[in-house]
Amino acid sequence: MNDNNNKDANQKHLLQGAGGAVRLVILGAGESGVGAAYLAQQQGFDVFVSDFGGIADNYKKQLEDWKIPFEEKQHTEELILNAAEVIKSPGIPDKAPMIKKLHEKGTPVVSEIEFAGRYTDAKIIGITGSNGKTTTTSLTYHILKNAGMNVGLAGNIGKSFAYQVATEKFDWYVLELSSFMLDDMFRFKVDIAVLLNITPDHLDRYDYKLENYAASKFRIAQNQTAADYFIYCADDPETIKGMKERTFGAQLLPFSIQQKFEPGAYLDSNDNIVINTTQEHFTMSIQDLALQGKHNIYNSMASGIVAKVLELRNETMRESMGNFKSIEHRLEFVANISGIRFINDSKATNVNSTWYALESMTSDVVLILGGVDKGNDYSMLNDLVKQKVKAIVCLGKDNKRIHDAFEDMVDIIVNTSSAQEAATVAYHLATKGDTVLLSPACASFDLFKNYEDRGNQFKAAVKEL
Repeated sequence: MNDNNNKDANQKHLLQGAGGAVRLVILGAGESGVGAAYLAQQQGFDVFVSDFGGIADNYKKQLEDWKIPFEEKQHTEELILNAAEVIKSPGIPDKAPMIKKLHEKGTPVVSEIEFAGRYTDAKIIGITGSNGKTTTTSLTYHILKNAGMNVGLAGNIGKSFAYQVATEKFDWYVLELSSFMLDDMFRFKVDIAVLLNITPDHLDRYDYKLENYAASKFRIAQNQTAADYFIYCADDPETIKGMKERTFGAQLLPFSIQQKFEPGAYLDSNDNIVINTTQEHFTMSIQDLALQGKHNIYNSMASGIVAKVLELRNETMRESMGNFKSIEHRLEFVANISGIRFINDSKATNVNSTWYALESMTSDVVLILGGVDKGNDYSMLNDLVKQKVKAIVCLGKDNKRIHDAFEDMVDIIVNTSSAQEAATVAYHLATKGDTVLLSPACASFDLFKNYEDRGNQFKAAVKEL
């Protein structure tokens, strides 16, 4: 697999054109950047790491231990613009001044995934989508690992792909791929690609055009051949619209809860998931799935199709799909205090994720919303907010758009500025039988380091009530 990666013409050119070691610069010293630095050093490159912000102590220590030179809180042009190639963190936008300069100079800028893919022959399962990709990636990995496969988990989750390529010898990888990662992937090939859905997210990075963001998601299918598989949701309008405008080299396997697909996956009249690939057949009642809620039927179907493509045993699949534990910060049960349930859905950084969370609620909700608004359109939440939400607690520095969106629908909207304050206020607004749901629909960077930090602070605050 990945022959086209290993024969990457650009890479050969870099390696052959060097008198000494080829200079490789890595921008961003988070999990992916530090992992890429280690792999690059192992492959004999002259490596330099530059982070415009501060570098976390644990990553700094790793770079020091490996004797990899780095800088933080600045980008020194003469140390970066002399690179033969640059690996950039997914968080750095193309409009960043240093990236613009590299593009003007004609320096190749790639993702950590693209770079690491050159140094592994492992087969790749790539999973993307606006919502559900972490859950589906984790579930797919859980099924494969339980079936005894030699498989790694990477991408937007866990240890970096590059670090695992440098230190492990897996036959398969399950990669969670964000649109930002896909933007900087060119020759990399995914053997089994999964596209869960396309809904507005991160539009600030895509000139506020949904079609630009959709094009980024469809990059997961680039370079696929007739030996590969493209698994997609036939009920998702933006996916279907995008597919009509493109051709696919891979075998197509749709999944749907609205119509019957063979080959593919569908929901039968008895509420069984039915999966058919050319050789394989699988059924399982949705009542037996570990992950409940409509959106999780889709996630389970996608993972199930991957398992059937790999011809895993039905018994193993049923067991894994029935005992999977949901991931942290995604509809995670925190506590039941005085008959009030507290749910941490901090990973809901867009409106669509919050829609899924509300859709799965079966009680009245005190909803904690807010953070860095990425150009959100809250109107898709209107019906669910009217049906289920009795109060909104805003958790962010600027909550005006939330007030504007919901002040005519909800009697109580309160502003708070910390996880502790939000949890306390929500607790007092809720009554026995209600659910306090942290599902912010926004990024977390105004008050927190990231969505994990937001979720952890919320959980700690709940436990102090």
